Amino acid sequence: MNSRTQTGMNDARHRVVIIGSGFGGLTAARRLAKADVEVTVIARTTHHLFQPLLYQVATGVISEGQIAPPLRVILRKQDNVRVVLGDVESIDLDGHTITSRLLERVTTTPYDSLIVAAGADQSYFGNDRFAEFAPGLKTIDDALELRGRILGAFEQAELSTDPEERARLLTFVVIGAGATGVEMAGQIAEMANRTLRGAFRNIDSADARVILLDAAPTVLPPYGGKLSKRATDRLARNGVDIQLGAMVVDMDYHGLVVTDADGTRRRIESQCKVWSAGVAASPLGRQLAEQSGVELDRAGRVKVGPDLTVPNHPEVFVVGDMMAVDGVPGMAQGAIQGAKYAASAIKDGLKGTPPEARKPFSYWDKGSMATIARFSAVAKIPVPGTSRHIELAGFLAWIGWLVLHLVYLVGFRNRFTTLVDWFFAFTSRSRTQLAVTEQQVFARNAIEELEERTRLDDAA
Repeated sequence: MNSRTQTGMNDARHRVVIIGSGFGGLTAARRLAKADVEVTVIARTTHHLFQPLLYQVATGVISEGQIAPPLRVILRKQDNVRVVLGDVESIDLDGHTITSRLLERVTTTPYDSLIVAAGADQSYFGNDRFAEFAPGLKTIDDALELRGRILGAFEQAELSTDPEERARLLTFVVIGAGATGVEMAGQIAEMANRTLRGAFRNIDSADARVILLDAAPTVLPPYGGKLSKRATDRLARNGVDIQLGAMVVDMDYHGLVVTDADGTRRRIESQCKVWSAGVAASPLGRQLAEQSGVELDRAGRVKVGPDLTVPNHPEVFVVGDMMAVDGVPGMAQGAIQGAKYAASAIKDGLKGTPPEARKPFSYWDKGSMATIARFSAVAKIPVPGTSRHIELAGFLAWIGWLVLHLVYLVGFRNRFTTLVDWFFAFTSRSRTQLAVTEQQVFARNAIEELEERTRLDDAA
């Protein structure tokens, strides 16, 4: 039975609605803690996700709880904020309302100011059926499913007596040589070569083949020449087979088909595949475009104005992975800085500053980092006031990566337990999070079958 609830706020206070609980959404809510506003955070999940470390959940280094603290617990001391759980179905710009759904419960939330920080999903470039065979890495569900698929492949290979089947099971393909793909490929190789070495009796886990595929000509393209080469060399030393200029054109449960730069078409037999080749902004961007006339880029991101708002709606801000701003990458810093700007603009508005007096958003590029393997990372840090960059590779970059990610984790306990897990994972062969269940591996297919059955029943 459908139910509908109308949520009201204190009409005496300015109502701010934030869509999303990622870096942008959480930062905006916190920045409004002392403002004379009522804040409602509408979130799809009950947690705030530290997405850059999802690959470590997928490879058993840390637990999901360490990077996904409960949103309500984080914000419980902030009296002017409340959390509404649900998927946002529609944004009504003229009516200033947001409609969200949790199961059969529909909630309508009015706003005076809106911050849209709904993030991005995995993009399969029009081949959405690939998701069944190669999960992305955007959610906790994705990470747990991939952990099950990776470890399950080793377990199946242990039971197999067919050499061809074993080779297929022990071939792991990561599609996309950006930061996530490089980090994922490096960790799967370390699992095979260190963590699981000697754990099986019929197979040698070190016989696993890890392939990193990308249609681009280089690994980590944004990092450029020297750092890209250092990353490539380190991955190769760890046993990762890097295949560039290779575009995935087809896929099934047992493997995938790629087309090389010279037009050669070939098949790779692999049961376990990971997709990290692209992102697509939340479909909420299309709703904003239809109602405001704002343009979208190819990834569905909103081409916001200098103050991060949409045309004719100075009260609607778009931040994080949903905003398209020249020079601002789709990384945590972009979301955090955009959210701070939006929160400050709202507070200035309460003091009487008109929208046309807002200073344009300015992004401070603090650089980027990516881990390659144990004790190895690359970092590219801009020198303020110049066009030059400081480039680091190896142990020092790895230490910097550790420190930076610990700082941005939410909660002292999460930082401490993550540091302990890192210590054992990197100084020994131990990983504490290698438990998997059959449900984690097959839940995606079961849910899709249930949804399809529901659609058929509704149609009948």
